[in-house]
Amino acid sequence: MSQMPDVNMTRLKRQGSEDIVPCPTTKALPKLPVPTLQQTLEGYLKVVRPLVSDDKYEETKRKVEEFGIPGGVGDMLQEKLLEYSQTKVNWVYDWWMDDMYLTARLPLVINSSPGMVFPKQNFTEPSDQLRFAARLISGIMDYKVILDARALPIDYARGQLAGQPLCMEQYYRLFSSYRVPGLTKDMLVSPDSSVMPEPEHIIVVCKNQFFVLDVIINFKRLSEADLFNQLKRIMQTATAGDRCEPVGLLTAGDRTEWAKARIKLMEDSTNRDSLDMIERCIFVLCLDEGVCCDKTDLTLACQMLHGNGSHSNTPNRWFDKTMQDGASGGDDTTCLEKNDVPLARQMLHGDGSYSNTANRWFDKTMQFIVADDGACGLVYEHSPSEGVAVVQLVEHLLNYIRVNPWNDVCQRDNPAIPHACHSSQKYQSKKMLRAQSICELPFPRRLRWKLSPEVFEYLKMSRESVDRSIANMDLHIMRYTRFGKSFPKSQNMSPDGFVQLALQLTYFKLHRRLVSTYESASTRRFQLGRVDNIRAASIEADNWVRAMCSDTVEDYDRMELFKKALKAQRNFTLQALKGQGIDCHLLGLKEMAAMIDMPMPDIFTDDSFDLTNKFVLSTSQVPTTMDAFMCYGPVVNNGYGACYNPHDDYILFCLSSFKDCGDSDSERFTSALRQALDDMQHLCLKVNHPPSPVMDLRKVDINGDSKMANGVDGHQLGLPMFPCVMARENDPIRKQNSRDDDDPTHGPIADGAMAQT
Repeated sequence: MSQMPDVNMTRLKRQGSEDIVPCPTTKALPKLPVPTLQQTLEGYLKVVRPLVSDDKYEETKRKVEEFGIPGGVGDMLQEKLLEYSQTKVNWVYDWWMDDMYLTARLPLVINSSPGMVFPKQNFTEPSDQLRFAARLISGIMDYKVILDARALPIDYARGQLAGQPLCMEQYYRLFSSYRVPGLTKDMLVSPDSSVMPEPEHIIVVCKNQFFVLDVIINFKRLSEADLFNQLKRIMQTATAGDRCEPVGLLTAGDRTEWAKARIKLMEDSTNRDSLDMIERCIFVLCLDEGVCCDKTDLTLACQMLHGNGSHSNTPNRWFDKTMQDGASGGDDTTCLEKNDVPLARQMLHGDGSYSNTANRWFDKTMQFIVADDGACGLVYEHSPSEGVAVVQLVEHLLNYIRVNPWNDVCQRDNPAIPHACHSSQKYQSKKMLRAQSICELPFPRRLRWKLSPEVFEYLKMSRESVDRSIANMDLHIMRYTRFGKSFPKSQNMSPDGFVQLALQLTYFKLHRRLVSTYESASTRRFQLGRVDNIRAASIEADNWVRAMCSDTVEDYDRMELFKKALKAQRNFTLQALKGQGIDCHLLGLKEMAAMIDMPMPDIFTDDSFDLTNKFVLSTSQVPTTMDAFMCYGPVVNNGYGACYNPHDDYILFCLSSFKDCGDSDSERFTSALRQALDDMQHLCLKVNHPPSPVMDLRKVDINGDSKMANGVDGHQLGLPMFPCVMARENDPIRKQNSRDDDDPTHGPIADGAMAQT
């Protein structure tokens, strides 16, 4: 069976490092350096030390020392890697893409693609869903105008590495990328403009049916009134149409099985045409049916009746007393917040084949979701870009919707479409909107499919698989309200380092050990830079969490160990930001050994190497300026996904695990995390007042990117899996999104931690 018929690739081209044509500003950036061998091996041993037994560490140390002998295997691979790096724009880019994303065979759903929840809309009538969707399309196309002109202002690093320009290439892949499934490895492709003109259509999915909606006609963008009318036609057609097989579920299954199904689909010309239209579209818009999200009354009743459990407010009671006043009881109101979990599930995976999962096409980079109950957000395929690019888009989009509210202008222009609204005349001319001409627009075309018995079998397998995965995912969302990022700052501590160590302490409280942890750090200071890994499970962190859980250690000593752990976190961060991280370098050495067809060195077949690359804690900071957040799943079976969004006065955590693993439990992790944050605040207030001036560790921008107004501190997706980009102070496009110096940046899946099993 061939990998894919040639006919499929006539209008698409591969997106490898050599296929990306960098803009002049990207070419001006330095190339990603190759760290020294000795530095990486020493760093690797520091990573291994807290994760393994003494005997295992000594065995690993022997293999590492043997690998690093002068003139030995390590030196030889290092020399070849240095030579190889001279021939590439970015020496690790293709290897990293394969290792992190393209060779993974797990489904994209939960395992790779993060979901993002936007502020819930208040739809009061059925047509509001389509009005909002029309405004959403218009906002996206407004941003795409900037991208197409390559007119985004350059991001600049802040913090201790302030002023360095950052690579912008990820932004320009958001609407031009598609992930094609392969039998052994997927392929990232984009439309080939030398064969076909730039795409001018989007795909709208409604009731599991796919429609082609032209958003540009005769070189002019459709007005929002036209878009509303076209969406209305799609809704009417989908509602009145015959039952349609949920073909979108094929993209939610195992990548190899989907590749086989796709080959079968391509045997029919009708299917080829449908796939071609989807693969070349600008983005996908999913018009969902709402899910039940309003559990306010039930939550309030549980709060009053029993306090919602020991992890919530039940300990905040004295049940022997006749009367207890809930208002004066000082309850933690976290559990009374709006019910975020159903919204997050809607965006992350669609809540199952019986709900909206079939109303997706997971291979497309950007899928925007608008449900009829006001839920809205996106799910994105992670391989083209890190979360920083997605968050910048979302910030622009939400701001566009905020400052361009619906009004009565278009109702006056076209009474047939009540409430739909054009922008001002000045705005229309700037954006080349079409003049109103509803009747002349062709009906959106519904895509057709011809499914063979073999494809029906693949569809059945995918449905069963994704439903099992969704049922198995345990997602908890906590709004921690006792403090936000302002508290660590008041202690002259990095907010991101503070949260990372809280996650380490949480895991240790539950499991009495530390585990390999992933947090991405941006390498965008270099050409085509993506991310490297910050290793939060350090020796210093291990010493500190043990002290925190010991009754024999004084608070002063705990604080001293805490400061050392923060300093170690900072050093790991700076190394990664400067292109001196260990993960990409070790990957390069391993891939070089495979490239020259030599026996794999013992350092890479050692159990410790596997252990350090199975990220039980996949973490990511994804700050936003609005009430939007990102979520994603664990990347190993016994792991946790931990995405967090720090605001000034609270921190939002999205925590996930798998129910069928007896070693992980999202509810227990949430409760332990709350206690860990409480304990850390108590320790700081008791021992670290006034703050020590030597602890000013805040100015480390982990993602190396600019900071967002509500971001955290120094490095960051998202999704998981995402921070907003940093802009020049007077930049009208990004001014509202500039972050402070203490904002890290995004991550896990959101920024790089792909499933590695």
